[in-house]
Amino acid sequence: MQRVNRDAMTDAAILIEPLIPALRRYAMALLHHRATADDLVQDALERAISRWHQRRSDLDTRAWLFTILHHLAVNRMRQAARRGAHSAIEDVAQVLLAEAPRQEEAMAEADILHAVQALPEEFRAVLLLVSVEGLSYAETARVLGVPLGTIMSRLSRARERLSRKMEAGHRAPAIALRRVK
Repeated sequence: MQRVNRDAMTDAAILIEPLIPALRRYAMALLHHRATADDLVQDALERAISRWHQRRSDLDTRAWLFTILHHLAVNRMRQAARRGAHSAIEDVAQVLLAEAPRQEEAMAEADILHAVQALPEEFRAVLLLVSVEGLSYAETARVLGVPLGTIMSRLSRARERLSRKMEAGHRAPAIALRRVK
């Protein structure tokens, strides 16, 4: 029995070995990466040798090997598409691997939003138009239909109230309120 297996392996080696360069070329054309292509060829050869007894004698060995290689390549490409891009961990910048926790930032932002919402409407509108939307004082005065001096006064009071609310909550604002004149 062992003699038959050795003969089969010898036959397999004789038939397979001359096809290896062609298999490598095809794998390289499919995958465009030498190491991955070599791994694919090795896996295809391993599968062919381990299933040599299942090979149909009427089938051309060359076509059979290329079929195995092709099916393995398609499976790998599908698997890679599902997994997404792959990068060696050594090649990725440390900054991209770790992300600073943002819970405190989110809490500070929530505190600011609550403090802004608690402002009286006339202060909140001026603060949002000038500090968030970037309108000038004159544009804000036109939008709200009030004098320019009123805008400056309301903005000053809104910032002062917002600052007091934030200090009372023992949290500093996470965003700087910009001043536009």
